[in-house]
Amino acid sequence: MTAVIVNLNPVIKLTDDQFYQLCRSNPDVKLERNELGELIVMPPTGGETGRCNAGIIVDFGIWNRQTKLGEVFDSSTCFKLPNGADRSPDVSWIRQDRWDALTSEEREKFPPIAPDFVLELMSPTDTLKETQAKMQEYMENEVKLGWLINRKTRRVEIYRQGQGVEVLESPTELSGEDVLPGFVLNMQIVWG
Repeated sequence: MTAVIVNLNPVIKLTDDQFYQLCRSNPDVKLERNELGELIVMPPTGGETGRCNAGIIVDFGIWNRQTKLGEVFDSSTCFKLPNGADRSPDVSWIRQDRWDALTSEEREKFPPIAPDFVLELMSPTDTLKETQAKMQEYMENEVKLGWLINRKTRRVEIYRQGQGVEVLESPTELSGEDVLPGFVLNMQIVWG
């Protein structure tokens, strides 16, 4: 099953609060919204993708707890990007000062902020073209560093603000560079 796009715009253009309420009223359905306001119904991941994602987020959480540089978010967190899209990266991170600048209400709902870092771990239901477009959207919306990990091909695409995409074949580790100082992801978690 791939993501399904539902265009309600001819009938109703959901406000941010209405979209938030729709998501809260349907907790078993993972929804995103693109910049056109179309709903994207995301299928659940399988066991291997979920297992890999859990391992990755544990490493991010441990690093972040030690450095206290920001906040880590899982795939259930939806962010309101500057272009109006509502997106939920598999893993994301925001510098502490940027997170603290949001009001408590903004932090409680879908935070109106682009993460500093995003990671998308492709599942068998994802298409490369759509996931690459999502990564480009992140970069166009102030994300500084992004990793697109494709377990099937053992390929990683690294997206950096204002730069071309770097492609790595079967890397053994990924560096958080200056966005995630000192963070290194051991890719054995992903490759198995």
